[in-house]
Amino acid sequence: MKVSSFMPAVTQMIYDMGLQDYLDGITFECPAIALKEKQVAVRYKLEGQTLTSQEINTIFSKAKADGETLYYVDESVLEAVAPDIIFTQDVCDVCQIDTECVANSAYKLPKIPNLISVTPNSLEDVFDNALTIASAMNKKEIGLAYVAQLKERIHAIVDQQRAKRLQSKSVLLLEWIDPLFNCGHWIPHQIGYAGGIDLLSHPSGDSIVISWDKIVKYNPEVLIIAPCGYDVKRTQEDMKFLEEKPEWKTLRAIQNQQVYIADFDMFTQSSAKTLVDGISCLSQMIHPKHFTTTAALQQKFVNYKS
Repeated sequence: MKVSSFMPAVTQMIYDMGLQDYLDGITFECPAIALKEKQVAVRYKLEGQTLTSQEINTIFSKAKADGETLYYVDESVLEAVAPDIIFTQDVCDVCQIDTECVANSAYKLPKIPNLISVTPNSLEDVFDNALTIASAMNKKEIGLAYVAQLKERIHAIVDQQRAKRLQSKSVLLLEWIDPLFNCGHWIPHQIGYAGGIDLLSHPSGDSIVISWDKIVKYNPEVLIIAPCGYDVKRTQEDMKFLEEKPEWKTLRAIQNQQVYIADFDMFTQSSAKTLVDGISCLSQMIHPKHFTTTAALQQKFVNYKS
């Protein structure tokens, strides 16, 4: 069996479960280890361009309004790979290629592959997706063990909060800075397991633009900035958009010294292990006196200094 993954989160889970020998044909956005070893079958029309957050938002918004896509399949690579299964997604046609676009190329192949859309809305959906991937590859038992191990990590974090009788803190996680986007889908669930609550979030739904006034009125105790597709270093370049906002320095999160910049893959990349890593990091960000994550994960977020 040969499978292709046109969703970075699926590629990550295939590697996490040790099933990468079955994999070939991935996207340009997939994890670095996969990019070194596998053929890239999905490309991006803006590859190599340096754009601001606002420019990226404008380009994607226009493409979506015009019914266009910024992604395309390299059909010569796909034909050479000749996969039996292609994992696709329909969570966000802005962030990654969607099933319809993939189908337009896949159905031209001499051997038509089975297209499986991995489209989570909640954290539980992400765990179910891991089982879907493993089952499709005839490795269900591996998937069950993978999910069980990750859920044990979450249970340990929740149990520690209960043992210490920690109260939830008000949290805001931003998925984009310019314009401001709240967090959606599984991220509010991550925050909940880590001991927080984000009242401006959209659980199991799309993230949406929110106003600065709403943020000021909400005035969260903890602010986490993790723009989709950005690592800590890239996000730091855009912090000026927040620092220029009125009332920025008066926010409780600033006063509490609980503003954090974090790598996106722990939140907007829906691979089960990276999301559990995100819960581990969130627990330290939200309750720094009571939780410490691993040294490796501490490299994936920084405490913002005004």
